[in-house]
Amino acid sequence: MLPADTYASLGELLSDALVQWKRELALLEVDRKKVKRSMSYLDVHREVAKVAAWLTTTLAETEVRPTPPRIAVVLSNQARWLVSACAAFRVGAVLVPIDYKLSADEQLELLAHSKADLLVTELPLFKRFTAKPTIPVLLVDGAETDASATITAWDALPEASMPPLARRTREDIATIVYSSGTGGRPKGCMLSHRAYLAQLHALMALYPMRPGHRSFSILPTNHAIDFMVGFVGPFACGSTVVHQRTLRPEFLVSTMQDHAITHMAVVPVLLEAFERALDDKLAARPRWQKSALDVLTAVNRALTHDEQRPSLSRRLLGSVHEGFGGHLEVMFAGGAFVDRTRAQRFHALGLPVAIGYGLTECCTVATVQDLRPFRADSVGGPVEGVELRIAPLGDEPASDGVGEVWIRGETLMSGYLDDPELSAETITDDGWLKTGDLGWLDASRHLHLVGRAKNMVVTPGGKNVYPEDVEAAFEGIAGVDELCIFASGYVWPRREKLVDEGLFAVVRGKLEARALEKELTARNRKLPEHKRISAFVMIEQSFPRTASMKVKRQPLAERLRSELTPGGTGWTKLARAAGASGTTVAI
Repeated sequence: MLPADTYASLGELLSDALVQWKRELALLEVDRKKVKRSMSYLDVHREVAKVAAWLTTTLAETEVRPTPPRIAVVLSNQARWLVSACAAFRVGAVLVPIDYKLSADEQLELLAHSKADLLVTELPLFKRFTAKPTIPVLLVDGAETDASATITAWDALPEASMPPLARRTREDIATIVYSSGTGGRPKGCMLSHRAYLAQLHALMALYPMRPGHRSFSILPTNHAIDFMVGFVGPFACGSTVVHQRTLRPEFLVSTMQDHAITHMAVVPVLLEAFERALDDKLAARPRWQKSALDVLTAVNRALTHDEQRPSLSRRLLGSVHEGFGGHLEVMFAGGAFVDRTRAQRFHALGLPVAIGYGLTECCTVATVQDLRPFRADSVGGPVEGVELRIAPLGDEPASDGVGEVWIRGETLMSGYLDDPELSAETITDDGWLKTGDLGWLDASRHLHLVGRAKNMVVTPGGKNVYPEDVEAAFEGIAGVDELCIFASGYVWPRREKLVDEGLFAVVRGKLEARALEKELTARNRKLPEHKRISAFVMIEQSFPRTASMKVKRQPLAERLRSELTPGGTGWTKLARAAGASGTTVAI
């Protein structure tokens, strides 16, 4: 791999990668089961030259507002996303990746907030804009004429020589990335070249890649995890990035099988979908095969506890591994709480899940599991160059060691774009990022997350209860599509002390209320009294989610606050005799 610690910028590193690995396969773009585009690193170099030349000419003719220029990318996952990013870094621009799944109005808001000078997008997304951008636009597919915008079709770009590399320092801003959530105040995280190069160096020390490895880019590339695991990391190592144009599960599996996927970044929702697909296949097997698989799984678990042994796992559990392509080495999981039991099951099958934790504000991850040995009870220890601190929530540290997670290190953002006030609220004078997440550190400095700072309950006995920590007990209920647990005081805050605060569940699904009440009650009984939910409410609308499929708790809480009356129509209390908490929520 290219040594990230020796480079001054992403542009410099990526430019070297395109030459260093020129004979290796760089990009595969699959549409259903057909390969739509296949590009070597030399092919990518030629495409980058065309786009970089166009950027240079267009920027020279454009009144550039900020310096250096800012280039926004609003694209679904595809080869030309990465080519665009390489070209932007080549000319020394700041890349502004914007989630293609946002509404057109949200995308326009972020384009305006970022003060982007150019936009790279695709025709279906461009057509959604009610007010067309007035900045130059490069369309990666098709052509369009609009009087309000200067539009260029990618396929009409002429062959060109590669423009000179614009030099940038490690302290210069590389990207402006908008953190999860879109309502209200835009939060554009300014991430430096230093942050990315330090993150790349730390991650590749733990999980080195090489030519021949194939990384499956499933999460949107604007997402911090996929930007590193599905772009910068593979390119630095001469590996191949595979894009799948449709995310239907059956095509994801076929792509993994057809193209020998070795690495991929996933979120818990995808892990759950993979587990369901696995269970469906196992359900069709005769009993003796299931018993044999259980024995082999136990053997594999014992032999791979301290260190992964992929070839051994594939020999013992070949049929399971073939279902995931037969070459999968690791799945990087983050973006939300990863179910411990699920992670343990995948590990026992020889399909390791490296659980990590991070925020957009710290580039990609602050902590990650190293799998030596495998642990599913934490989100790992800090990566190289990152410090962790647990800050007390009050004047004194909590007896259970829980506090707010603070992070410091080279991977932190330089602040929020044009928002010094919010930047000062988020990063302390001595460089600590206040994450708003609650957790504790064990003796080995592994981080354990328990929830968010505001969405929690303090019982009359002084115990802290974190709703996210309780949700795992209610997973997998048949007929329930989505379930989220809240502290009542988080949804309906009061000025006085929350003496009657408690937990309740918000549920969407096809199960009837009476049947749901019975199932929730049964599961409630298995929990300690202070962790039991007191009530539930059923809603019809899907939960709002981020690009990584994490529930947006604040917008969901705001919806409940505006549309529902506590204790009104739709609410169902769980009787105390059936196991509800003694501190019943006032609904």
